[in-house]
Amino acid sequence: MTTQTVTSNEQKEEGLGQAFTQHVIDSFGPKTNPRLRVVMSSFVRHIHDFAREVDLTMDEWLLAVDMINKAGQMSNDRRNEGQLVCDVIGLESLVDDITHRAAAKNGSSGTLSAILGPFWRPDTPIRPNGTTISFDPPKDAIPVFLYGKITSAETGKPIPNASVEIWQASTNGLYEQQDDKQQEHNLRGKFVTDAEGRYSFYCIKPTPYPVPTDGPAGQLLELLDRHVFRPAHLHFMVIADGYKRVVTQIFDSDSDYLGNDSVFAVKDSLTVTFTPRKGDPQAELELEFDMSLATAEKA
Repeated sequence: MTTQTVTSNEQKEEGLGQAFTQHVIDSFGPKTNPRLRVVMSSFVRHIHDFAREVDLTMDEWLLAVDMINKAGQMSNDRRNEGQLVCDVIGLESLVDDITHRAAAKNGSSGTLSAILGPFWRPDTPIRPNGTTISFDPPKDAIPVFLYGKITSAETGKPIPNASVEIWQASTNGLYEQQDDKQQEHNLRGKFVTDAEGRYSFYCIKPTPYPVPTDGPAGQLLELLDRHVFRPAHLHFMVIADGYKRVVTQIFDSDSDYLGNDSVFAVKDSLTVTFTPRKGDPQAELELEFDMSLATAEKA
């Protein structure tokens, strides 16, 4: 008896194979945006191959759909649960890294970026330099004076009139929109740099906190047997005319969870050390944090 060898190319796919996937991609119309076509073609290929690789069941698919639906239902202008789901699987940190490296290839990239996170608000008030963002602080809060300069990554010259936005959680681990006991816009503010590019404000020393466990992101962490904590950090967003926006975080070098942040956002160059402040009754510690912005590409 003669045995016939069948090559992998000759093997027939079971069920809906690559021809089906290509049929879905071919359904995109001629008016589809070119970049959208590239992204969605790749997305369809990868998600179809993923489903085949793990033999995804209908029950598992429905569970994922339900998680997506719940993330959307929980999200509003004060909390982005869908973004938090992306954070706990490292997707936002990955996209942030891809974006920053692409910018670096095109010239100076400025201060290293970090993820936006789910608790940024678009309506943060402008506050005068040298004032506080901390109102009715808890007894365990350590007051900090934070200051720095915003400069051009290319020239090193100061950038006046830059918007420096800051937000952080309180010592109970909650941002003000999560906590009825905190007043509106507590621990957040925008500061405009002066003619020398300087900004300054009072805040509190950040502390580690758990990501919310009342939604799909927290439930996913539990299912994956992972802890929910983030290291102590503060968020920044810096915007100036003619420059690329910088969204970043700074991390306290004394904090736990620097090596296993639940959203994978820690970068060594963004780790800082708070030092004692003398002669200021409003603050026990201080931190100087300078940032640089790359010039925006011309349209």
